[in-house]
Amino acid sequence: MSNDTTSGIASGIERHTISVLVDNEPGVLARVIGLFSGRGYNIESLTVAETDPGRGLSRITVVTSGTPMIIEQIKAQLDRLVPVHRVKDLTDEGRHIERELALVKVAGAGEKRIEALRLADIYEARVVDATLTSFVFEMTGTVEELTDFIGLMGQLGLVDVCRTGVVAMSRGPSAF
Repeated sequence: MSNDTTSGIASGIERHTISVLVDNEPGVLARVIGLFSGRGYNIESLTVAETDPGRGLSRITVVTSGTPMIIEQIKAQLDRLVPVHRVKDLTDEGRHIERELALVKVAGAGEKRIEALRLADIYEARVVDATLTSFVFEMTGTVEELTDFIGLMGQLGLVDVCRTGVVAMSRGPSAF
């Protein structure tokens, strides 16, 4: 995925994907979220899951925006939290992989139904539920791909959307 920060260039605002390795224990996520909310930082996307059960570690992936100074403050404050083992700014590291999953429900009949199926095929979305009047598509891709697909489905009978949030990983052979 390209690391597009152009949406806020005029104002110096950049979008960053930050990966945080933490202890998998109660209250850790609340502390991380509290750091953002307490300082007025916005979270655009947040995912968390256990990644190493043997060591009791989870990965939190946060997508946020701010000036370079704000991003540096966020990383420094995250790094100071006690249950945090490592903070990695994937955007600063360069090439990395970002993906998101969405379930998209579309209702319609006739040509709109056929067009929804055609677009789903183009976007490589999979039909995971179908009735005579609706479909639920599952799609995995970049934030931009999902946003584009959902926008097109909006013209064809979009009923509901559920998105997971971004998961991301650096490229190459190194771990976390």
